Amino acid sequence: MTSIRESAGNGSIRLSETIGAHILYVVAVAAFAAALPSGAYVSVGTGVIGAIGILAMWRYGWGLLHFVRALIFRKVVFPRQRKAADEAIKHDPPNTFLLVTTFRIDSAVTTRVYRAAFEAALAAPGKATVVASIVEAGDQRLIKSLFQAICGDQDKVDLVIVRIAGTGKRDALAYGFRAVARRAPAPDDVVAVIDGDSIVPRDLVAKCVGFFQLDPKVGALTTDEVSEVRGSRIFQEWYALRFAQRHTLMSSVGLSERVLTLTGRMSMFRASIVCNPEFIRQVELDYVDHWRLGRFKFLTGDDKSSWFYLLRNGYKMLYVPDVLVLTVEDPPSENFVSAAAMLMVRWFGNMLRTNSRALALGPRKIGLFTWWSILDQRMSMWTSLVGFFVALLAGIFISGYALLLYALWILTTRYILTLSLLAARQRVSVFYPFLLYFNQIFGSLIKVHVTFRLDRQKWTRQKTTSANVAKRPLIASNFMSAYMHSVALIAFVSVLAWGMKVLPTPNPVFFLP
Repeated sequence: MTSIRESAGNGSIRLSETIGAHILYVVAVAAFAAALPSGAYVSVGTGVIGAIGILAMWRYGWGLLHFVRALIFRKVVFPRQRKAADEAIKHDPPNTFLLVTTFRIDSAVTTRVYRAAFEAALAAPGKATVVASIVEAGDQRLIKSLFQAICGDQDKVDLVIVRIAGTGKRDALAYGFRAVARRAPAPDDVVAVIDGDSIVPRDLVAKCVGFFQLDPKVGALTTDEVSEVRGSRIFQEWYALRFAQRHTLMSSVGLSERVLTLTGRMSMFRASIVCNPEFIRQVELDYVDHWRLGRFKFLTGDDKSSWFYLLRNGYKMLYVPDVLVLTVEDPPSENFVSAAAMLMVRWFGNMLRTNSRALALGPRKIGLFTWWSILDQRMSMWTSLVGFFVALLAGIFISGYALLLYALWILTTRYILTLSLLAARQRVSVFYPFLLYFNQIFGSLIKVHVTFRLDRQKWTRQKTTSANVAKRPLIASNFMSAYMHSVALIAFVSVLAWGMKVLPTPNPVFFLP
């Protein structure tokens, strides 16, 4: 059977990934630069260019730091960890639990997911138990038939079915965790938490459990991901770009042994943590106390809840870059912008709801680089918009050439960023520069929007929303959120305009009686 990595790396080459496409892109950008008159490069003034340049040095310097750290991790540090982990499992391998949560996923995908889980359980170095947390009776019949066909009559792999009422993934996980706890696992046994649309490799357990045996402070780990997108071409390009960027970022923070998220698609935990009632409560009934919005429960973001629990309790969280999980992606809308907005609202909402309390732990507890990376998540939503608004203001008030120069800057720098992703993936697309810029601007606007509406939550698959949002008075929930959001944006643009001197400084004389 072809492995996930072989499928991801050796698939058919798209036209946008060919050398010819890249040559055409470079020639087009060079022609664009040559077509600009010489006066265009001095028309906007050195102040505007200098302001963007200083910010760019900071942002690209931070990106370069992540890139270098990622290379050091994957080329120098991780190979030593891999060798030690492989050696560790040769001696008394732990038992493994594979907890799979399934809800409203078609039977074809469910079949692939559980087939992969059963095969990984059979290939595990120790005994394994697959725990299926499900809602529909049809899924139960399908899973049992797959178990009988793949595992048959043997005593190495067991199957546990947990039926819940379809009240959400958090409940599905909590019931699954309690089912694991009832099996009384040893403290050093491990639990792989697998989403219902994630297809794990056959050697998942063998390549991961050794890291837990090496260090008792390792509480969890997560792995690389690629996607199989059931949607139009632009979605396929967008997801491929997203996972390539994720691989670089996770490798960088993996060097500090504290990743920034334990993805719900597939993360592995030490059993003593998963069976801890406090951990289960954190995942099942997490909430935040907001100074304006009050207390509201988390509907989505169970992976952020588990991550915060481990971060707060001082556990290490590792990244395993040579294990690849395939996720089957169904965009929530056929319209790309609409689908991206829905997904970003969920992703960024999960991040921002946990971000502030993670920052409150302080750099001494979680490490300076990890703490600064979390802080950067809050700052980058604003700094990423500076270039766009400065170029827009310069184009309106100084020279129309500013917009053309900005476009040239974006086409050049985003292509360089695209080429840097060759360190993470075998091929990159000439569409990536445009998608990188879309993610930067549109994603930052979504982050700012969500920052003032942290209580708004919605599952893209479950079509459910937070109950306490509906009960909150509109003046508190809608008007004040919109008001503060508008004031923040106006202040942001005003400061930029004042710094560019296209907005005059108020004369103090006007305020005298």
